Amino acid sequence: MQIMPVSELRNHYAAVEEAVATGGPVFLTKNGYGSMVVMNMEQYESLTGNVEAMLDAADRQAAATTMRYSHDDVFGGLREELRRGEAV
Repeated sequence: MQIMPVSELRNHYAAVEEAVATGGPVFLTKNGYGSMVVMNMEQYESLTGNVEAMLDAADRQAAATTMRYSHDDVFGGLREELRRGEAV
């Protein structure tokens, strides 16, 4: 795990960029507390998968139909998939 003060991003951007490229995400701190995480695009996409595309598809489907699902329908199905190891 790489932890750096946020001032490193401002003062030594190239060094932070290199750390991200070679060692994964860099955790930045401000006044000793966690402030943000910097990662490259590939790391971000592997973390988030295709969530944005799926949300866009859900928006299109919602606009095209009047069918609506309850909270239990949506999250119950997701919980069941997670229990079976088939995370979305």
